[in-house]
Amino acid sequence: MVKIYVVDTNVLLQAPYALDSFEDNSVVLPMVVLEELDHFKKAEGEIGANARRVIRYLEQKRLKGDLLKGVPLENGGTLRVEKNFVNVKLPEDLSAEVMDNRILRVCLGLSESREEQVVLVTKDILLRIKAQILGICAEDFTTDQVLEHENQYSGRCEVYVPEELFKSFKKKGVPADQVYVLSEEGESYVPELEENQFVILKADQSAKKTQLGRVENGVIRKLDYRKNSPYGISPRNAGQYFLQEALMQPADKAPLVIVKGMAGTSKTFYSLAVGLEKLLNHPTEEYRRILVCRPNAQFDDDIGFLPGDEQEKISPLMRPIIDNLEQLIDSSEEERYKDEEELQGKLDEIFGRGIIQTEALNYIRGRSIVKTYLIIDEAQNTTPDQIKGIITRAGKDTKIILLGDPNQIDRPFLDERTNGLSYASEHMKGSPLCWQITMTTEECERSALAMEAVRRL
Repeated sequence: MVKIYVVDTNVLLQAPYALDSFEDNSVVLPMVVLEELDHFKKAEGEIGANARRVIRYLEQKRLKGDLLKGVPLENGGTLRVEKNFVNVKLPEDLSAEVMDNRILRVCLGLSESREEQVVLVTKDILLRIKAQILGICAEDFTTDQVLEHENQYSGRCEVYVPEELFKSFKKKGVPADQVYVLSEEGESYVPELEENQFVILKADQSAKKTQLGRVENGVIRKLDYRKNSPYGISPRNAGQYFLQEALMQPADKAPLVIVKGMAGTSKTFYSLAVGLEKLLNHPTEEYRRILVCRPNAQFDDDIGFLPGDEQEKISPLMRPIIDNLEQLIDSSEEERYKDEEELQGKLDEIFGRGIIQTEALNYIRGRSIVKTYLIIDEAQNTTPDQIKGIITRAGKDTKIILLGDPNQIDRPFLDERTNGLSYASEHMKGSPLCWQITMTTEECERSALAMEAVRRL
């Protein structure tokens, strides 16, 4: 049965392509949604860009028919604007002056006048609760949703290997169809391994014997960079060995690296260490610079009204990057902070020479980034549309590293299933151009207190 989907503004601002996502059903935009799009069309960053994109889409449909009567969509559905139901009564405690309540009034009016089921689609949880109180069916926009966090691709697994194959692993590798895992019932089976998936191999006759490898063309091979110490940093656990392997690979072999994990697992620290190794310690001429970007978690609020130049405006966003650089540039823990002026001088030199540059994420739009080691920190605060825009900005010889924790999202209307980091992880799984690793809780290296907090809090 055909349904009527009433779409809220926040859905369009996050997913401007949403109107084509409802199959052969009827899509309705309340007049108030057009008013809100008009309000946001001049906004800076992602919100403004998405609002303008939706407005252009509506203009294309307007030229093909009457939006009040309904125009056909390519998927077989219809789209129309609803301006009626101004006389539908709301409960006394819901003011008709509130934008959200005007959307609810349209839903109530449609429910009373039409036989089709009316469904409100909104990213606003509180609006969904209010809709349920009024007897209106309400849903989140689920087109971009991926699996729940615990079921998402981690980029790693543990397998057992026959003893004779384990012994020759370093020389020959192990065919992926010759390893196995055990089910909960204790039965063995061959797992389905993805290209570039990292593997901890255990000898089946002695589980204490382990090797680290990576899947390549159906064969699990040893790590190429397991003995390296980029910028003097050595791996401390399996996750960091895997992380180092993905980051050290050249851009033509591993142009996209996705790293998920909680704070303290050295995601940003290790990414910067490898970048500095390739530009300073042992210049390989692979990259011209390190470019670090972080999304503005306050829903891409405009930074233009803040005082100072661009670098001064984004300085608060980049403070965690500076913290990591301070530890890397002066590796001696005993001597690191004894001479603050000398340490600051080293930082100023790196930024002054353009070795490391920092930018707000909104400024990447429309650019083609060439020969750059590009770090997107806190990528869980991006939308799927943003992350697509970032990855498609990659020019020749550029390596993109997406870092973040899907459980620590600060941006409204995003969660562990709809953020750009998780979206990219699931959709790029198995690509020969994408390397992924999820750091585990046990691999937190921040401090004894941090680990204790992980266990107890």
